[in-house]
Amino acid sequence: MALCGTTPHSSAAAMSLSFTVTAGAKLTNQTRSRVAVNVRAPRAEQTESNNQQTDTVVMDRRETLKLGLALGTSVLGSVLLPPNLEEANAADLTQRFQRGAYLQSVREKLRVAVKDNQNLVPALMRLALNDALTYDKESKTGGPNGSIIFELDRPENRGLKEAVTLLEGVKKDMDVEFETKGGPISWADLIQLGGQSATKRTFIDAAIRKCGGNEEKGQQLYQAYGSSGQWGQFDKLLGRSDVSEADPSGRVLLWEEASPQEIKERFGQLGIKPRQIAVLSGFLGDQAKIEEKLVADPDFTPWVKKYQISRVTVSQTDYEVDLITAFTKLSVLGQTINYEAYSYKVPQKPFKF
Repeated sequence: MALCGTTPHSSAAAMSLSFTVTAGAKLTNQTRSRVAVNVRAPRAEQTESNNQQTDTVVMDRRETLKLGLALGTSVLGSVLLPPNLEEANAADLTQRFQRGAYLQSVREKLRVAVKDNQNLVPALMRLALNDALTYDKESKTGGPNGSIIFELDRPENRGLKEAVTLLEGVKKDMDVEFETKGGPISWADLIQLGGQSATKRTFIDAAIRKCGGNEEKGQQLYQAYGSSGQWGQFDKLLGRSDVSEADPSGRVLLWEEASPQEIKERFGQLGIKPRQIAVLSGFLGDQAKIEEKLVADPDFTPWVKKYQISRVTVSQTDYEVDLITAFTKLSVLGQTINYEAYSYKVPQKPFKF
């Protein structure tokens, strides 16, 4: 009985190999450390026969391990990813580790800043929304590109300057910490991450209220039943680019004054439907007042009621999951993500066997 393992086909391979060990054979000390390797030449290289020719080369274990490592690296490097994953997974493992460390640092800084300035939670959420809502689908301009820092004097952005000031402190710390390892964080990324941190704070605060104001128990409730694990896709979208000037005006409404129809039409231009608008109500201003206005529109009524009911449950799962999904979509409108952003080259040391 023979046991064989064959390496997968690779476009980079000039030959196919099979490693053969004969079961039941008595190995002596001289043969115990040697393995027979069958080497098959590709058909394209055969000139005398249509059949593949096989040569057997005897190699010791050290040589076999070297060969296996080299072939494994070649094969893995040539594997084609599905089209929808190829771009997101383009960065190698080192880059992903670097980006992960960068993301962890900025999230922790934002968590502390938001906890210490909870009065700015609504402003941080609206800052993220209004930066994204400058996107114009027809001209493919605008979106969450950091332009809002040049637009703070516009009527729709009243009251957002203090939130930007808070983020400036986080940005300064990040830019110093990662000056040589990742570089400065873009305003586009920081604003959306600030919106994420503020949103998480609303989830935690809801859990604390359900625990009678006990923060420790509220944190435990959120960890046990919250939807923090649903942020995975959002976290991958690190790498938005900044612009150097304001986006065109007139694309963002005064949400408190706009009618449900106007709100529906503006979001509809971006492919965002009433269900998603309803779950994003907290981003538009005072949530209770916004929902009171939206619920009068039949397109919004069932969704507003659905999320109001969800928010009084222990886990408020429907509300949190749908909000995370809608916000993730909003946070990349029209943007091309650089999946290698915040990574850096590490000096390579030669590897010796």
